Amino acid sequence: MYIDLITVGKLKERYWREACLEYEKRLSRYHKLKTITVADEKDPADQGAKAIAKVCQLEGQRIEQKIAPHSYVIALDVKGNRYDSEAFAQHLAQLESRGHTHLALIIGGSHGLSADILTRANERISFSDFTFPHQLMRVILLEQIYRASRINAGEPYHK
Repeated sequence: MYIDLITVGKLKERYWREACLEYEKRLSRYHKLKTITVADEKDPADQGAKAIAKVCQLEGQRIEQKIAPHSYVIALDVKGNRYDSEAFAQHLAQLESRGHTHLALIIGGSHGLSADILTRANERISFSDFTFPHQLMRVILLEQIYRASRINAGEPYHK
């Protein structure tokens, strides 16, 4: 399976980069993974809803340009569906068996994803009601894809 991980903003801290590189290396055994980073917008001085929506819209336009036309798009969104690790693994396996061999998983910036990207997504998933820094969410998502890959390969994983 081809997986494009499309994210907003660079990983500035070394420890986030190292964690992501470790999971990317582990995942290379199971999938063709490509991490695509788009530039984040500068936080507006005006933190009103209109200004935040504009930031999300601009980031969303950059994201849209990176989505391969034939991809099955999964957006990370707090209002999305929830899975435990085994159900997530099963879901990924079902997508692949239905012919969805190219996934695009999208993590928004600090203000989330634009309405256009959420509408474009085939589905939305959520990991928690908690808010996580998008850098940490990248590590969590990579780890869960890795865990799902091990489950689907019939390999042991930590519960």
